[in-house]
Amino acid sequence: MQSKARQSKARLSNALWLSNAHTSAFISFTVAKLNPRDHHPIFTTAASMQPCPAVPISNGLKIPVLGLGTSHNGGYSHEAVVYALQECGIRHIDTAKRYGCEEALAGSLLESRVPREDLWITTKLWPGDYGYQSATQACRASAARLGVEYLDLYLMHWPDCTVPGRSNREVRAETWRALEEMYDEGLCRAIGVSNFLVSHLEELKEDCGVVPHVNQVEFHPFQQPWELVEYCRREGIAFEGYCPLAKGQALTHPVILELSKKYNRSASQICIRWSIQNGVITIPKSTKPHRILENCQVFGFMLSEEDMDSIGRLHTDTKLVRLSYPLWKG
Repeated sequence: MQSKARQSKARLSNALWLSNAHTSAFISFTVAKLNPRDHHPIFTTAASMQPCPAVPISNGLKIPVLGLGTSHNGGYSHEAVVYALQECGIRHIDTAKRYGCEEALAGSLLESRVPREDLWITTKLWPGDYGYQSATQACRASAARLGVEYLDLYLMHWPDCTVPGRSNREVRAETWRALEEMYDEGLCRAIGVSNFLVSHLEELKEDCGVVPHVNQVEFHPFQQPWELVEYCRREGIAFEGYCPLAKGQALTHPVILELSKKYNRSASQICIRWSIQNGVITIPKSTKPHRILENCQVFGFMLSEEDMDSIGRLHTDTKLVRLSYPLWKG
């Protein structure tokens, strides 16, 4: 069980707070007095949603705190992405080469007619493309498939590399140097990692020049890696959480259902609000337009400190996303 002190230390109940030795930023959430019926998903339209705050990262750019995740195996819908962009105000889209939908996403972005400069597009480098030359080629290929001249954020997808005869640390460092060069070139406006633990981040800090701007990690009521969250914040690394609904498992938990009833909000809204209220950039995934609309309606209410703690006590160190073997042992 996570300690209440650790949760409280890492939490930002009505703001997002990210800082490092050189910069700090404070983003307040405006919370109005609400009529619960007026803001329940059944009665809310896209036009009535509050704007999405943005989180500053260490190089001065800002990421929308709420995004739309995509994935493989049926995790992409052209209709849903266009709806999210046009009707829900979503401006942050997360994808990866591995998901196989970068070309499809290019078509959705084009149809949405949202100006490129208003979008935040993240994609990821698969471990099979690790290494200096391969990473450079893969990044340019992803940008081409997405139909963009630059990527807002490019992530190393996993810390393990599985390159015969070479250590993971060596391959990570070589790959990261390629990302640093593409960052300097402007092909990537920000660079980061995904699923990295403290040990991986420490090695990268020792071996390379640019500290990752973002670490994207599984984060939901049953998986709350507070030690990693705190480390990232100390080092000026923005913490981004995927799988906020625990692949739907959190939506039927009695605590979540009780809070859903208390706040007259859906279970998914409770989970997403809890994640965002913890200061975590959050990217729920859905291919259903009405679910995307529901997931966006999380800025008009706040969970009490007591209710934040209630969800915090659900941590069981349950990992739902892995590669082909356990990676979270370091």
